[in-house]
Amino acid sequence: MNNVACPFIKSNESTTDRILRIIVGIISLTVGYSTLSGVAQTIAYVIGAVALITGAIGFCGLYALLGISTRKTK
Repeated sequence: MNNVACPFIKSNESTTDRILRIIVGIISLTVGYSTLSGVAQTIAYVIGAVALITGAIGFCGLYALLGISTRKTK
């Protein structure tokens, strides 16, 4: 999968990783909006937003810092 959203960043997430992040992001944002309040809601929003954004662009900053890549090299 190409980085259409951010062509200047080298992808370090596999397709499966990206799909899982997007799913976790959507679930976290939904739970935060519908059932939580206060600090727990804020934490759910942050986790959901980070998971959704990293899944959408295919790049994880923490992976880059740790030298991890789940993407298969060609």
